Amino acid sequence: MTTPTRPTGPDLLAALGPLAALLEDPHVTDVLVNGEAGVWVDRGRGAERASARLNDDRSVRRLAVRLAALAGQRLDESSPWVDGLLPGGLRLHALLPPLVDGGAHLSLRVPRTEVPRLEDLTAWGALDASAARVLEAVVRSRVSFLVSGGTGTGKTTLLGALLSRCAPSERIVVVEDVRELRVRHPHVVHLQGRAANIEGRGEVTMTTLVRQSLRMRPDRVVVGEVRGAEVRELLTALNTGHEGGCGTVHANTARDVVARFTALGALAEMSGDAVRAQLVSAIEVVLHLDRDADGRRRLREVAMLRSREDGLECVAALTGGPGSWAAGPACRELARRIGLAHEELV
Repeated sequence: MTTPTRPTGPDLLAALGPLAALLEDPHVTDVLVNGEAGVWVDRGRGAERASARLNDDRSVRRLAVRLAALAGQRLDESSPWVDGLLPGGLRLHALLPPLVDGGAHLSLRVPRTEVPRLEDLTAWGALDASAARVLEAVVRSRVSFLVSGGTGTGKTTLLGALLSRCAPSERIVVVEDVRELRVRHPHVVHLQGRAANIEGRGEVTMTTLVRQSLRMRPDRVVVGEVRGAEVRELLTALNTGHEGGCGTVHANTARDVVARFTALGALAEMSGDAVRAQLVSAIEVVLHLDRDADGRRRLREVAMLRSREDGLECVAALTGGPGSWAAGPACRELARRIGLAHEELV
């Protein structure tokens, strides 16, 4: 079982202050500071209140400013939020009042020292043997797919595990706004966006990076998270012969993926009809994750995108989750597409 990376270096440990002790826990994946209201951690079972304390809202603000500076960014009234990377791969997000009530808020995402494998996810209960077999076939058959789910459901972790199963001969080009995706593979190229500097210059957007990735001879184009106008370039890429492309997207259910892409397409000035026309030929499979009542991350649904007379829909192929899979209307279609017998899916 892999564990998150621990913070290293005297500068980082000093900047973290009372949070440093929390990050020494090998099970902590997220640390959340809710201003003066307290500190929370996630050890894979949902958020739990932590014993660490910050004296007052001024202490929280100083902590946020220190960490932002360590990430090479500015955090003040003129630039009241930060999304950056700290030494050791810690992902930082910080937000200042009045954009948030009750003092500065921080989120720290802890990267893992190693990429979890499908076997690890099975051991943790996120998958079972049946689901792992299906996911292996999805990668092997080079269908294009999306991993959907809410915040903290393990979308990036699952995507990294799947990409690690790609053939060593494949060139994987990953595009992210902040580097978070880790892949155990010999030929991965990471492209990372850049925020504007203090003068408002030098920004490199996800849209630009997706466009650049297509010129790098990728075998697979991967967008770490589809969240804006880059959806246009991604759909274009996956409709021009780039098989096996993939990414993650926030959605409450697999069925919501079409609506989510339609909304994102509007940011790129694409009509709903244009988005749906490209999406049906760009993405084939949707893998949906959520958390159970105990906060544990689980694969809950495998679905396929289908066109219909009045638009596009996401149709369930497998539903239920580990140990309780049931066949959906698209089960046989999925089996044919990924090269498995129908009996191997359920």
